[in-house]
Amino acid sequence: RQPRAPSWELLSSLGKLERCVGIVQSLTNGLSEREANDALTANVCKGQQQHEDVCLGLFCLVLTDPSQAQRSYRDLTLLSRDGMNGVLVKINQILMEKFLKLQDVSRTQLVWLVRELVKSGVMGADGVLMTLMKQIAGGDMSSKNLWLAENVLDVLLDQKEWLVKSAMLVAMAVYTYLRLMVDHGTTALLVLRQKEVDFCISMLRERFMDCAVIGRDLVRLLQNVARIPEMELLWKDLLHNPAALSPQFTGLLQLLTARTSRKFLACRLTPDMETKLLFMTSRVRFGQQKRYQEWFQRQYLSTAESQSLRCDLIRYICGVVHPSNEVLSSDILPRWAIIGWLLTTCTSNVAASNAKLALFYDWLFFSPEKDSIMNIEPAILVMHHSMKPHPAITATLLDFMCRIIPHFFPPLESQVRQGVFNSLTFIMEKRVLAHLAPLFDNPKLDRELRSMLRERFPEFCTSPSPPTEVKMEESVTMEMDNNVLDKEEGCYDATEAAFSDDEEEVNNKANYLSGKKQREFRFQPIKEEIIEEPADITPFQDQLEDVMKDKVLQLQKASDAENQCEVMQDIVDLILEDDFDPEQMSTLASCLAELFKGHFRGDVLPDEITEESLEESVCKPVCLVFRNLCTMQEDNSGFSVLLDMLAELYQKQPKIGYHLLYYLKASKAAMGKMSLYESFAQATALGDLHTCLMMDMKACQEDDVRLLCYLTPSIYSQFPDETLRSGELLNMIVAVIDSTQLQELMCHVMMGNLVMFRKDSVLNILIQSLDWETFEQYSTWQLFLAHSIAMETIIPILHHLKYKEHPEALSCLLLQLRREKPSEDMVKMVLSRPCNHDDQFTTSILRHWAAKQDDALGEHIKTQLIKNNNQPRKRQSLRSSSSKLAQLTLEQILEHLDNLRLSLTHTKNSFFSQTPILQALQHVQASCDEAHKMRYSDLFSLAEEYEDFQSKPLKSRRKAPASSPRSRKGAAPPATEEDSVSSSASEEEDSKPKAPKRKRKCSSAVGSDSD
Repeated sequence: RQPRAPSWELLSSLGKLERCVGIVQSLTNGLSEREANDALTANVCKGQQQHEDVCLGLFCLVLTDPSQAQRSYRDLTLLSRDGMNGVLVKINQILMEKFLKLQDVSRTQLVWLVRELVKSGVMGADGVLMTLMKQIAGGDMSSKNLWLAENVLDVLLDQKEWLVKSAMLVAMAVYTYLRLMVDHGTTALLVLRQKEVDFCISMLRERFMDCAVIGRDLVRLLQNVARIPEMELLWKDLLHNPAALSPQFTGLLQLLTARTSRKFLACRLTPDMETKLLFMTSRVRFGQQKRYQEWFQRQYLSTAESQSLRCDLIRYICGVVHPSNEVLSSDILPRWAIIGWLLTTCTSNVAASNAKLALFYDWLFFSPEKDSIMNIEPAILVMHHSMKPHPAITATLLDFMCRIIPHFFPPLESQVRQGVFNSLTFIMEKRVLAHLAPLFDNPKLDRELRSMLRERFPEFCTSPSPPTEVKMEESVTMEMDNNVLDKEEGCYDATEAAFSDDEEEVNNKANYLSGKKQREFRFQPIKEEIIEEPADITPFQDQLEDVMKDKVLQLQKASDAENQCEVMQDIVDLILEDDFDPEQMSTLASCLAELFKGHFRGDVLPDEITEESLEESVCKPVCLVFRNLCTMQEDNSGFSVLLDMLAELYQKQPKIGYHLLYYLKASKAAMGKMSLYESFAQATALGDLHTCLMMDMKACQEDDVRLLCYLTPSIYSQFPDETLRSGELLNMIVAVIDSTQLQELMCHVMMGNLVMFRKDSVLNILIQSLDWETFEQYSTWQLFLAHSIAMETIIPILHHLKYKEHPEALSCLLLQLRREKPSEDMVKMVLSRPCNHDDQFTTSILRHWAAKQDDALGEHIKTQLIKNNNQPRKRQSLRSSSSKLAQLTLEQILEHLDNLRLSLTHTKNSFFSQTPILQALQHVQASCDEAHKMRYSDLFSLAEEYEDFQSKPLKSRRKAPASSPRSRKGAAPPATEEDSVSSSASEEEDSKPKAPKRKRKCSSAVGSDSD
């Protein structure tokens, strides 16, 4: 039973699967099929552990070896004694956590296995199929996603009799494929969409009441596909003959008044999307969300097709993400901020309208008895917080709210009006906003909109007192959700707190709520002395088993660090025991986070850094977990258990991440173990090394700048792919360091301990830095110059530099270029800068080179003049008119040379007396038009003088000193300019080896064919 070339690397992260395959292979190697089956059966009978190992081994063979999949699956069905429950659990785990990392073969095999489970009628297969459907991403037209959508649909169509036995699966499948139909409207996908239409129509007509449990979002999805002919017929029955669908169905209002379960709203986000979105709404601080939003946009919202995904995200945020009061009153990124960002990234009118409908959908038939305040809170807060910085956002949402009442469905206009009225009333009752008048009757809104609001909602347009926003003082228990506490307006101002014009341009809305980095003048609050409160683990301790509870209480009572470390080691030992219940991990993490909260306050790094002080600083109880990890092998079962413990602790206390980094660098016991952090990052909910590392370094930057600088060399050397490919970490560092710390980092670079730039990414990082603050930019350039990277690598940055906007980069580049010998690329880039009277960059560096490197500069300028002069005029002018930076033009070169000539007028510099320059000018003058001759007459006059000199009789010119007969031969006047052109190449070859430096170029007066 040898699988054909299985790829174990794809499964290495799945723990013991590889070991289980090894067990199966050792039992069956060299045996016949019947003997192998007997051997496996005998092993399974030994106990529960052996049964699990064999089942997982066969499962893994199904995924990795298609040729033996049928046989392995047959053995699995025969040997499994738990109804394949263990295999189903593992499949769900892979689908939720590892599906995106699977190779194509294993992904195909996993879908095949699900199909076989469904065919066999295995109990629980419906849950696995629902999890698999969740991996079909909306707004994703990639071949892999389309393949998955079609294959899952084929399973549903082939096993229709099995499908209808699960009402929830029917509803979930209809919800999924009604949504996917919107994406599959192109000609190439018509066959797939027709299959989806046929499936949904058959389910809706045959099992309508199973589908009706979806609630009001079923109507929303049907609206999006209403123009498909089969759907038009269904709509006619929905509106005019509801009994034709089901005797229990009374009409459209029955669906619209039913709140959609969060199960359906969540099923249209992949597990990865859901994890990232939940992370943003529970861990990311308001004002620091930009990089997370950018990552999310790059990953999921960067294509035109992804416009439709925004509706799914907004419905999910409104209906599923319901933060606790603790989160609502903290500085965590609020829901309305994410929704505002999603709204402003819509690039099509249809997507924008659908996104606004998704935001207001629960308002239309809102009932305080059935619906939650949390579903309607984001819309009112988006409007409220946008009024001051972005009134156009508020205006468009208010306008949509007014117009949706008569236009959503005219026969139900009165019900929609009542639903919106109920929503606004409930918002005021729950004190989300104290008054609506400042919003509805705001002078920033245009007169027509204010008039419409007064007409629609006269009750809310008058305020009995000056507008104030009130935070709820006490929690009100809702049926399913915690009540909402509105963020103080100051939290919104944290990202917009600049002295700005009230009449800000609406065009700037693209930066709305993006967390775009801006340094503003702010009032810094005076830091109050922290009052240490005793740790309170009462809410958690009773959930622990007795032995663990006793140890935790001992830890709480321990008076000194040594005793605490001893007790903590006992707790670690209990965790590593086989009978430890993983379900207690979260509760234990909550206890430890509360007990150790004092360890995460104050500075971590000792004032004086010595071996003794560093070792002393890592002798804390929490470091016992780190130390145990360092002493274990990664294939040890306890290793993954402790990683899970740290991951849970990380959820409760985010500072654990950079404390782990500090331990791995400072502790002797962790020498060479920095890669352990990567395993930790993958074990966290983030599951991504780059994101986790950037988050932890950001937390370190905010808490302890000295520690940030201390960790920097190790972080860059151990994780080069995560740190050197972008400027994210560099920006964190230069944003907070002072001049002393900058100098220390430069010394690390010079000594070879730190590499912060590499050739393949340095240019992009320097371009990113152009938007940073002045000191940050100067620090970045200083660090760059400490590296030994050739200037040719970054000289293309000149294309991006504007003299008014980027003085920092231009200054640093100018000082560095003056130390360099000019190369052809350097000269070309310098000359390609736009000619501007106030921009002295090009003239200043050319003048410096003319004084110090005149020969090299002269040759390179000659090359550029002749090369650009030989280009077709028409083509050249077209290019130069489109972008001065995109193409170096002859006119640019002449303009810069003329400026250089003027700057050298009253000096003794003889740059323009060089033969190569004069020859090139002579060549250009002979072919350019009269307008250029007039404009640059002073420049061309130098060439005319040279031509006059060349045309004197040979006898008179002999008065000039000549170094050799060959040089005189090379300088002989050509009979005509054309003769000179045709013979220049061969004569230059003859004259190069022996002629003096200045004279040997005379024969190439107008350039060779290669030029």
